[in-house]
Amino acid sequence: MDKLTDEQVARRLSDALAHRSSVPAETLIGGLLRTLDLTADAADEFTFPALESTARERIFGGQVIAQAIIAADRTVDDEKKIHSLHSYFLRAGDETKPLHFRVHRDFDGRSISNRRVVVRQDDKVIFNLTASFQKPAEGLAHQIAMPDVLPPEQCISAMEQIARNPLVSDEQIERMSMPRPFDVRSFRPEGKSTTARQYQWFRTIAPLPDDPLIHRATLAFASDMGLLSTSMIPHGLHWTTPGLFSTSLDHAMWFHDDFRADQWICYVMDSDWTGHARGLNRGSLYTQDGILVASAVQEGMMRLIPTDD
Repeated sequence: MDKLTDEQVARRLSDALAHRSSVPAETLIGGLLRTLDLTADAADEFTFPALESTARERIFGGQVIAQAIIAADRTVDDEKKIHSLHSYFLRAGDETKPLHFRVHRDFDGRSISNRRVVVRQDDKVIFNLTASFQKPAEGLAHQIAMPDVLPPEQCISAMEQIARNPLVSDEQIERMSMPRPFDVRSFRPEGKSTTARQYQWFRTIAPLPDDPLIHRATLAFASDMGLLSTSMIPHGLHWTTPGLFSTSLDHAMWFHDDFRADQWICYVMDSDWTGHARGLNRGSLYTQDGILVASAVQEGMMRLIPTDD
């Protein structure tokens, strides 16, 4: 397909940005915080209500990860903070139906607690997560240096990157331009590249409360944005490629240090393997001054069905 002209990109981007700016930032952040505000039903059981209207056909995986973190944290001593999670996406969730969270208290030690969260919808398990919490402790420390990346102001917005893609239809642009609580700036190689590496800067579009749990849950929410697409780069694929079906299978995270998700975070992503209709993706999350605050790994399914085109 021919490359879009600058005028075509500008028109698509202008329409998308106008759509995105139609909702105040405070409203979008309020919606994000309400997403993390689960209702306690009984001991170790929580519910997130059905939404009356939705712009998505299914629940975004990062949302359920963030909510499961909140549910698990409510059953742990206040001094312990989440430091790792391992989760599996089992079935697609429906935003128009409630989510039910059941927390299992698998272990409580002096410094470590472990929780297992099972998420159901329509009495079927759609997601499960195991998380570990630790009291603050001093110890040996090192980190890999942040790679050489462009600063956020020199990266194009994720929306502009989408608008530049001729495979993305105007209808898809409209759907992707729904107002969101994150500002995302991306760097991704065009076309096929032997190096499966990309990065994006993101932050919430307005300040968040000071609670560190909110920032960790928000980071987990955002960590599901774009990670799976890294393993598509060596094959010249994109989520709009005709015949491509992709979905997350699992997601793991490790939290290393405190941070604020309303300040710039650089998400450096790479993929060292694809095969058997799966792709493995890794991510390192840095603050703007180069502190490694979290790591993520995700495997996803990628099935390419030949089309007649």
